[in-house]
Amino acid sequence: MQGTVDGFTYGLVTPVAAFFMAALGAALGLRCTTRSLHTTRSCRIGWLALGSLSIGSGVWTMHFIAMTGFTVREAPISYDKTLTFAGLAVAVVMIGIGIGIFIVGYRGATRMALITGGTITGLGIASMHYLGMAGMRMAAHLAYDTPLVVLSVLIAGVAATGALWAAVTLRGALSGLGASILMAVAVTGMHYTGMAALDVHLHLPPTLPADLADVLPRDRPAEIIGPMLAGPACFLLLAAVVLLFDPRAMTGEPAPYPRAGHRPRSMVREGAARARYR
Repeated sequence: MQGTVDGFTYGLVTPVAAFFMAALGAALGLRCTTRSLHTTRSCRIGWLALGSLSIGSGVWTMHFIAMTGFTVREAPISYDKTLTFAGLAVAVVMIGIGIGIFIVGYRGATRMALITGGTITGLGIASMHYLGMAGMRMAAHLAYDTPLVVLSVLIAGVAATGALWAAVTLRGALSGLGASILMAVAVTGMHYTGMAALDVHLHLPPTLPADLADVLPRDRPAEIIGPMLAGPACFLLLAAVVLLFDPRAMTGEPAPYPRAGHRPRSMVREGAARARYR
């Protein structure tokens, strides 16, 4: 039996809120990535870790805000906590600490670094989404349309690559805003394309009353998902506070050199390394 799926139970409220959270996480994470390009090697790992955690938390929060608007009329929905939080860990590792932002942050805006970083970042976004979907528990079997799944991953990878390019090559608040919006497009576009690929096949007996709402419990996704969002949302607030105390992270400007005409050795080595990669 085919389930009656509604991905917009609350209308445009959940898509708009989800897009905003994805943009917020991307803005914080990409600013951290830009800041890592203009700091010492000892501080760089810290900025990259903060950036990956910010984008990963934004992606994860966006997904579950969007999922509060996803209902199946005939089946209540719950979530497996292990798979749910595993999705957050995978997003953080693949987007940042693993290889995604890490490559771009260390090697600058070279073509191969951006393609590799953007691809891995897109795969991290997609992995988080499909792990989150695998964590759903209901009396139904989930099936996916393969072409739409592939398209969702491509959307994530292409848009993420563009966002990383804009973050590390352009300067100023407007360019940072554009990069974060592009990353949010990658996340939300991937999510709703992936949801369009979903078919729900119910595990129900063939003889049921016509009005299933009288005999089956209604799902309340907000009550299930709400408490899970508290941690990542608090972290995004903390990351915003950290960035506010470092104006160069917001503007993308490099740190001043210690004295006129002098460049730290680490920057000289990094400049030579970037020349080799071009």
